[in-house]
Amino acid sequence: MKKRLISIELTCIPFLEFLKEIVKLAEKGFSSYVCVANVHMVVEAYRDKAFSRIVNNADLVTPDGMPLAKGLKFIYGIDQERVAGMDLLPALLKIAEESKIKVLFYGGTDLILEQTKSYCEVNHPDLNIVGLISPPFRELSLWEEQNYTELINSSEAGLVFVALGCPKQEKWMANMKGKIDACMIGIGGALPVMVGLQKRAPSWMQKASIEWLFRLMQEPKRLFKRYAYTNSLFLYLMLKEKLYK
Repeated sequence: MKKRLISIELTCIPFLEFLKEIVKLAEKGFSSYVCVANVHMVVEAYRDKAFSRIVNNADLVTPDGMPLAKGLKFIYGIDQERVAGMDLLPALLKIAEESKIKVLFYGGTDLILEQTKSYCEVNHPDLNIVGLISPPFRELSLWEEQNYTELINSSEAGLVFVALGCPKQEKWMANMKGKIDACMIGIGGALPVMVGLQKRAPSWMQKASIEWLFRLMQEPKRLFKRYAYTNSLFLYLMLKEKLYK
């Protein structure tokens, strides 16, 4: 079941069902992608109709942020649990390890990928990592894109974890659908948190929908302007949607 929240179609199923659906896509080798949606993604999709189509063409769209889960309750009365990338990523790695699904990480710096390899060696020693790719930050040439596509397909990865940040990773996954024979998942900032390069907000802040405040305290210069704009616009759009629903 999907429900539209402002600009995107959120998949409304329990956390465990998301895991099952993603694993099905990975095991069957379907070229597919999963968007992990938060307030930033909703606002980006509201401002950019082309990006909205990219998100809405995803096979699954999880309500990553608590504001989205609460938004579904506010608009539709649906009790949807949060399906955060920071919870989804380790859960999928555990399943991949147990089910022998090959995984590949695409995106992030060399440091993040080195930490990812070390983390998995300790926490998921039987996980079959078939690739750790840190592409250039700039736009890829056609030759580079084709080379990476062939590299990923030849690895026979079932799950490709994409850490390019929003909206870049969603655009990349949409472009690669039909080219890469795997389930691609946009994990964004979940990867550096999982491997210990960044801290996650305490559980009480997560439940209170102010995890963004914790991230703001960590990176005030980079995030202040973005959060001041996106959070305010999101609240306005939610109220507008409720009034005209």
